[in-house]
Amino acid sequence: MSLFLEVVSVSEAVEAVRRIAPPPGYEEVPLEDALHRVLARDVAADIDIPGFDRSTVDGYAVAAAETTGASEAIPAMLQCQGRVGMGSVDAGAISPGSCRYVPTGGALPGGTDAAVMIEHAEQIGDEILVHRPVAPGENVVFRGEDFKAGEMALARGRILSPRDIGVAAAVGSDRVSVVTRPKIGIISTGNELVPVVETPGPGEVRDANSYLAGAFVTERGCHPVYFGIVRDDRTVLRGAVASALDQCDAVLVSGGSSKDERDNTAAVIAELGEVLVHGIALAPGKPTIIGTARGKPVIGLPGHPASAYVVLVAIVDHLLAAMLDTAVSRRTVRARLKQNVPSARGREDYVRVSLRNGEATPVFGKSGLLNTLVQSEGLVRVPASSEGLEVGEKVEVILW
Repeated sequence: MSLFLEVVSVSEAVEAVRRIAPPPGYEEVPLEDALHRVLARDVAADIDIPGFDRSTVDGYAVAAAETTGASEAIPAMLQCQGRVGMGSVDAGAISPGSCRYVPTGGALPGGTDAAVMIEHAEQIGDEILVHRPVAPGENVVFRGEDFKAGEMALARGRILSPRDIGVAAAVGSDRVSVVTRPKIGIISTGNELVPVVETPGPGEVRDANSYLAGAFVTERGCHPVYFGIVRDDRTVLRGAVASALDQCDAVLVSGGSSKDERDNTAAVIAELGEVLVHGIALAPGKPTIIGTARGKPVIGLPGHPASAYVVLVAIVDHLLAAMLDTAVSRRTVRARLKQNVPSARGREDYVRVSLRNGEATPVFGKSGLLNTLVQSEGLVRVPASSEGLEVGEKVEVILW
């Protein structure tokens, strides 16, 4: 317990959680189950994509040189030699002075290197009048222009989006190697806590942190395992943490981290393993605990949901990213600060802000208020080297 509230910087805390993150595991899954999973191995094209020269428009496949100088007044005249069917094994070839109708996605016949949009051509019998010239390669995609056989299409570490799933399918990957979803134990502590379904009595509050932390780790691609509410009893908490360690890859404990007689979380971590950090130069979130037990990370979050969420964003996000073998990904926007934000030098502040018309307005409130979480769109980070931010200053807003 000698580390109790010996405050470290946010960067040191981030380094600590990344250092203790368990190495990721890997599994192979069908492509239809891979959405939002982290790719563990590069995906390469098995063949040239596309496997043939193809048109990107409905129109006429032509030799571009034969349309040079074409205009509405003096069109280029070409002989139409039929149509290319979709899925045709062989589009054949055309002779000089000729063209062939080709639909979007259809194969280009031999002897052609461009496609004239149907809107820029006129058919009179078997003659096609081209009213606008095309350049070589215009309105076509050549074989292998998208991906060459063996070329990497998707890099490991990528979080697979619907777009990525489509690309993987196009290059022949019906199964992909992904990082296994880490299991994160979620524990809430405090005699004042009651289940969400109960109406709180005097001195009681509903357990919000279990749901807040669980939703956060789910959003980050991990699997939450809920262990419910634990009273302020060190023996009971030790049993809950031990049970969570048996089943999970890391454990988040909210509450019991403040500097008072109920500081059970740090004591339990010390009994089961080692407390590495107890106190971060972060507001809100100073009493955060970082430790290990049985070789697994155990993080003690503040009991107040707003503070807990800032710690999830500032610290836990980095732990989960390391466990998933990927980088922290955040949506941010630039905005102009609408009023001054005071801060103490040496402490990294995360200030909730609302956004409107390119302006960020700080959402200040009394400690313990929850409404600031829903009245804000994100956080503005005030560096520890700063004594605050001034009105009119351009800031980066980390979006919720």
